[in-house]
Amino acid sequence: MAQQHLEPTDPTAGAPPKLSTAVEQGGPPTGDALAGYLRAQATEFLRALRLHRETGTASSVEESVDAARALRRSARRISGSLHTFRPLLDADWSEEMRPELAWLSGTLGLEHACEARLDRLLLALHRLSGSTPFPAQSLTSDSAGSGPPAPVTPERGNLTVGAAKAGALLERQLTLARTRAHSTALQALGSSRFHAVADKVAVLASEVPLTPAAPTTDLRALAAAAEDRLLAAAAALPLVTAGHPYNAEALVHGLSPDPAPHPQDGPWHQVRLLLRLHRYAREVLYGGGAPVDVRLLAAGQALNRHRDASEAAAAAASAARTPRIAPATAYALGVLHADQRHEVEAARFAFQQAWQKQTVGTP
Repeated sequence: MAQQHLEPTDPTAGAPPKLSTAVEQGGPPTGDALAGYLRAQATEFLRALRLHRETGTASSVEESVDAARALRRSARRISGSLHTFRPLLDADWSEEMRPELAWLSGTLGLEHACEARLDRLLLALHRLSGSTPFPAQSLTSDSAGSGPPAPVTPERGNLTVGAAKAGALLERQLTLARTRAHSTALQALGSSRFHAVADKVAVLASEVPLTPAAPTTDLRALAAAAEDRLLAAAAALPLVTAGHPYNAEALVHGLSPDPAPHPQDGPWHQVRLLLRLHRYAREVLYGGGAPVDVRLLAAGQALNRHRDASEAAAAAASAARTPRIAPATAYALGVLHADQRHEVEAARFAFQQAWQKQTVGTP
């Protein structure tokens, strides 16, 4: 495998070159490849569902979380492929399946999102207040050789009063949200709606409703259309502004008291979605031999960071609107909100840096 190198391109030179310029030799991929991909993802979905049911009453929380994550992963890939390659699939069946899979994926992801958001905000509070969230562990002479030391948890006494109360407020709110999300996911997995989805996925594992023309239709045109949508959406982003690691204008807008989602974030979230659809289309084209695109990987990681920071900032702003909180608590939450909006800008800068690079060499 030849080594890949990343070289910067001129940000003013226009849109970057196409990301997928070659497909495996030996004939173009057709609807049969799409059918094979969907059957494989449906099989993974059923395997994850079986694992989730087996671990639902077990003591291993980690295995249950892994099973739910696998369910979401397969549901997203099936739904994304139905969207990209919908002209090759039965229209009624596809339009009925896609929103149900999106509902399932979104419902299963809420609990993890609340947990990750809380961790992110508490770590940021500790960092901003000058304390160490996870102090270096040390072994005393009594404990040396007796196994690993007990995990060290952050002490709220190290925080300022405002930050400590802000952390406690966030912990209460997001823990409650996580508990509700967990209950919602359990109810969803036991609902007739979910069983209907699972039944359809079980049928998909053996029978894919392709159109008559699909087995002889080249998939590359539809995959290229998905890529074009990504490139157009990325080209519409303010990448020149994002090319600066600090964007004060965006931060000022980010401090708006409007409780609605930040209007600047929407186009970036859309690019993240389109990038994911493009990745799934590449998986369909290449099968198990999809080459690693370092540029896509870095861009996707930056957009994930952008989403996480944006949602964390919204959570801090929501907590700051809690009635009758102390001024010191509100101040700490305001600083935390500004910090996460800075993280949003840093993620945009990282995306811009990744997006303006191209891979040189053939994997």
